Amino acid sequence: MKAESNVLSSEAPMPRRRTRQAVVGKVRIGGGAPVVIQSMTNTDTEDDFGTAMQVAQLARAGSEIVRITVNTREAAAAVPKIRERLLAMDIDVPLVGDFHFNGHKLLAEHPACAEALAKLRINPGNVGKGARRDEQFAQMIEVAARYGKPVRIGVNWGSLDQSLLARLMDENARRAQPKDATALMREAMVASALESAAKAEEYGLRGDAIVLSCKVSGVQDLIAIYRELAVRCDYPLHLGLTEAGMGSKGIVASTAALSVLLQEGIGDTIRISLTPEPNGDRTREVIVGQEILQTMGLRAFVPLVAACPGCGRTTSTYFQELAQDIQSHVREQMPKWRLERVGVENMTLAVMGCVVNGPGESKHASIGISLPGTGEAPVAPVYIDGERALTLRGNNISAEFKALVDAYVTRTYAARAPESAPE
Repeated sequence: MKAESNVLSSEAPMPRRRTRQAVVGKVRIGGGAPVVIQSMTNTDTEDDFGTAMQVAQLARAGSEIVRITVNTREAAAAVPKIRERLLAMDIDVPLVGDFHFNGHKLLAEHPACAEALAKLRINPGNVGKGARRDEQFAQMIEVAARYGKPVRIGVNWGSLDQSLLARLMDENARRAQPKDATALMREAMVASALESAAKAEEYGLRGDAIVLSCKVSGVQDLIAIYRELAVRCDYPLHLGLTEAGMGSKGIVASTAALSVLLQEGIGDTIRISLTPEPNGDRTREVIVGQEILQTMGLRAFVPLVAACPGCGRTTSTYFQELAQDIQSHVREQMPKWRLERVGVENMTLAVMGCVVNGPGESKHASIGISLPGTGEAPVAPVYIDGERALTLRGNNISAEFKALVDAYVTRTYAARAPESAPE
């Protein structure tokens, strides 16, 4: 569905647009299923051990689908080995093969690669030129149909099909009121996705095995393109800025774009394409994706920790250190809690720095602590489910508060039956 207004409502997100549902491994995309978190490795896929280890790291962080580059014969040959290594680690996350330029050859030469993958990603802008484009695209679609694999048709503005763009430019020139360059680029992105999807179905791929994406780097471009896609098709849509950037820029840009679309009910799976710092942690993109969905109230992944920003009343850094300590503790414990307890991801915590908002914010959390600010009495009241439960003092507050959090989880959330453990 398309929103009638560009202004975000203070109410809950709009109902999700109606889509078909694609099944990727055991993960469902679209059709009312929860929005899915994806990520991508940056290892050399030919290194099957290193790639499997990074896939495992991403999956343990919460990535529900992981994409890997398949660009050489050696990489294609490594895919089944990666799958085997993951299964040996008891990790059954779906793998998506990212193909460009030579995907038709690699899939033909390495059928075991196609079998090991849960989905193929095809960029229609670089599968070939002229008559070869349709032929090579068809070959890849036929492989996907043969092995029952869904396909993400992923259009990217950095590799847009030039023949399609030239055709649209010619048509635009004949209009009484031609579109400007920005509008024409947006239309070309949408047309590439929709025309490629129609051809895929013509070549034998089921409509419920198709996911679309149209990735650009500009926030307003992304919003406009996906709003148009949402009106013109019922395929599930994969959201994400391409080349979002590093650090805060990449996080802010991705959040700004995706939050608008998700609020309007558009988007079935997301990836936050952050550029990591040298040797940086690849899992950060997974955590950012989770936090976008959770802060919008669309899904719950881990307990949220509220903490004040600090001011002249909090000249000590102790509450900042405690907030960081508690956040780390929650993330470290969550894999175990998720397996053992039902609903623990909905818990909220507060670590506050002074008496101004500390008690009130702590009362709103499942469990919260209000630390003494500058000049306040050296006591830290703890609130549990809205009631003041006890007061902590001394030099061991961090360890004592973490113990209270652990006890709260055990006491509040029911033990999960072994057969109901999440996938």
